[in-house]
Amino acid sequence: MKKLLVVTVALLSLSVAKAQNNKALWATISTPNLRCWECKKRLEDYMGREIDQTGSGIIKMQINLISGTTRVQYWPDRVNVNYIQTAFNNAGFDADTTKATEDAYKLLPPACKRIEEGGGPKKGKPCHLEPYKN
Repeated sequence: MKKLLVVTVALLSLSVAKAQNNKALWATISTPNLRCWECKKRLEDYMGREIDQTGSGIIKMQINLISGTTRVQYWPDRVNVNYIQTAFNNAGFDADTTKATEDAYKLLPPACKRIEEGGGPKKGKPCHLEPYKN
């Protein structure tokens, strides 16, 4: 009986300690070549597959196409900001100071390319809104 009580107390204290360390964090990542609905869809699809395959600890993303930033909520005991930036890079997008991988970047449509390479929204043709479909 005494052993059972000791084990129960130990398990309770471990779960309380773990619960205190498991607070989800938010990171805001600059994603300058993420400016159109097509880019947004590509990143969401890629990150969805990444999360499904790895159970990575990314909870949700909020992409702001106008400002070129993405807020990501994540579990810090599973992933860190560098992991998230690398995932963005592997999807073809720059993240903060890290550049997209060359192979993934080449697969992006012209609107998703870097502005200095002729990408991004064109004058009079906003691309941050998904076209109306019948």
